[in-house]
Amino acid sequence: MELTITQPDDWHLHLRDGELLGAVAPHSAAHFGRAIVMPNLRPPITTTAAAVSYRESILKALPAKCSFQPLMTLYLTDSMQPEEIKLARKSGVVFAVKLYPAGATTNSQDGVTDLFGKCLPVLEEMARQSMPLLVHGEVTDSNVDVFDREKAFIETVLQPLVQRLPQLKVVMEHITTADAVKFVESYEGPVAATVTPQHLLLNRNSLFQGGLQPHNYCLPVLKRETHRQAIVSAVTSGSKRFFLGTDSAPHERRRKECSCGCAGIYSAPIALSLYAKVFEEAGALDKLEAFTSFNGPDFYGLPRNKSKITMRKSPWVVPESFPFSFGEIVPMFAGKTLQWQTFMS
Repeated sequence: MELTITQPDDWHLHLRDGELLGAVAPHSAAHFGRAIVMPNLRPPITTTAAAVSYRESILKALPAKCSFQPLMTLYLTDSMQPEEIKLARKSGVVFAVKLYPAGATTNSQDGVTDLFGKCLPVLEEMARQSMPLLVHGEVTDSNVDVFDREKAFIETVLQPLVQRLPQLKVVMEHITTADAVKFVESYEGPVAATVTPQHLLLNRNSLFQGGLQPHNYCLPVLKRETHRQAIVSAVTSGSKRFFLGTDSAPHERRRKECSCGCAGIYSAPIALSLYAKVFEEAGALDKLEAFTSFNGPDFYGLPRNKSKITMRKSPWVVPESFPFSFGEIVPMFAGKTLQWQTFMS
């Protein structure tokens, strides 16, 4: 069995920097035409000038004659000014701004502490510039159960935000719950969501089966099976509001397998195989191309890719790890057999 589809894009990707960037960037470039690159480095990418510099570093890390396009983002802070949004739009390389509630995930310590009190002028300028806000949708209140933080964020932050700024484009990133599905499907304004392979294929049991599984630990954390099923139903329904965003997040093996392991699942080299698995099992392979290749660029107002890829049903084994100069990265489904392979047409 073969499928030929328009080359997909990854609308949520972590490429890191330094040697880790050099190790992982080619994996994404081998499959995706473009990617929204997340800005939570140390220090974070908070200015257009920093985004331009980071983009140059990414391009240098790619193989020769590679056509992969990194689409840059800014890291929203309490002190960001509306003028930065104007600069970002004029740059031609910055396509969105990422909201990290302070303390929500990896390198989010510089994130927002008071969205409506300190960031409203920036959000208003983003609405005027048609600059999407990409949301890590979790509250960080320690009194809220970790499995309920996405639901609480929708109720206390996201719903008030879209009511106050109905023209603001919002992407709820890496959704994990039926609550998020309901919000995205029911809101009439410009709201969409990215969906990861892990939240389509794994539930919270996957963190503990056969012992603690650090390579299945991500934020937002995996949820109940009922939530996984709701997300699968949403993405395979043909809705234009959901699109591919791997949230591929590499960490060196020793930083995952330790007493305080990092959150993040590395899926870039196998993501398309995993999405094909989900759509095939749902009997919806005819809807795969829209999810992977059409819905994202349409929402961002960008042209669809012209290049094609072929997906062929041919079993292969995922590598146990990907070595690089100072360690190794363990991918999602390491050592397991997948049924779909991807080839450039």
